[in-house]
Amino acid sequence: MSVRKKPLVVVTRKLPDTIETRMRELFDARLNLDDKPMSPQHLAEAMRVADVLVPTVTDEINDAIINQPEVKVKLIAHFGNGVDNIDVEAAHKRGIMVTNTPKVLTEDTADMTMALILAVPRRLIEGAAVLTEGKDWQGWSPMWMLGHRIGGKRLGIIGMGRIGQAVARRAHAFGLQIHYHNRKPVAPSIEEELAATYWESLDQMLARMDIISVNCPHTPATFHLLSARRLKLLKKDAYIVNTARGEVIDEAMLTKLIESGDIAGAGLDVYEHEPAVSPKLLRLAKIGKVTLLPHMGSATIEGRVEMGEKVMINIRTFLDGHKPPDRVLPGMG
Repeated sequence: MSVRKKPLVVVTRKLPDTIETRMRELFDARLNLDDKPMSPQHLAEAMRVADVLVPTVTDEINDAIINQPEVKVKLIAHFGNGVDNIDVEAAHKRGIMVTNTPKVLTEDTADMTMALILAVPRRLIEGAAVLTEGKDWQGWSPMWMLGHRIGGKRLGIIGMGRIGQAVARRAHAFGLQIHYHNRKPVAPSIEEELAATYWESLDQMLARMDIISVNCPHTPATFHLLSARRLKLLKKDAYIVNTARGEVIDEAMLTKLIESGDIAGAGLDVYEHEPAVSPKLLRLAKIGKVTLLPHMGSATIEGRVEMGEKVMINIRTFLDGHKPPDRVLPGMG
């Protein structure tokens, strides 16, 4: 009796041990044990030899890679929610299905967003550095390391999807007034729960907020949504927090406006040219004007394991000839 050959699944980055072990049991899984990002050449080779590719946000699966001759891959089972690194339309035309891992990282990302909303006005990183970097601390005094309270301030959320709503619930509990801009208003019950105010005009909302939280995906329509013109609408004492995608903000102009004092500061977990971080932003961080994190908004063990489990469900469903639960179609991003 012949044994059915396991499908070859190429995984581009190191995943939790429990996920990698299960993948080895289920598939002929080719793992990336040293976790070095795959080059475009290696990604192209994987597309020619594998049945399934499991990429992450660091892998650009573009038109050239998808439309090269002799592509074997039939499923791109993305380990992540956003698919702006994958040319979904090209894959669809080539007959390659794309899946992702939605609804897993909502709470983790919202937690980190709230942490930055607290950290920037209260100068938490700047204060911690006084102790960890050996600076001379003379003890408590009434006027030292003063920040701003967040209770009663207006928070403007850009993108009121799952993550935006999770941020709003946390912020509401901290006494922030919730405002938001979205393609359309959320359900009246959600607005009522959060006492949220909808702004059809992003420009009008930006000009009135104390804190802006970016929680929308990166798509062609949202590239530099916070453009130079829009950033100049913000109040001088306003802060920006971004845990979504760096490309949504004109980072060069944001940096310039913080340097000049036209924006109070920012808390950033994502950057326009990742993994590169602007030296100007790093200098601003050293003087306490910005709080910078290395894209760790979704970095929890529980979240990564859930993502891996979703990937395996999508792969197994696809290989069984059924529609995977997390299929991504062109235009869905």
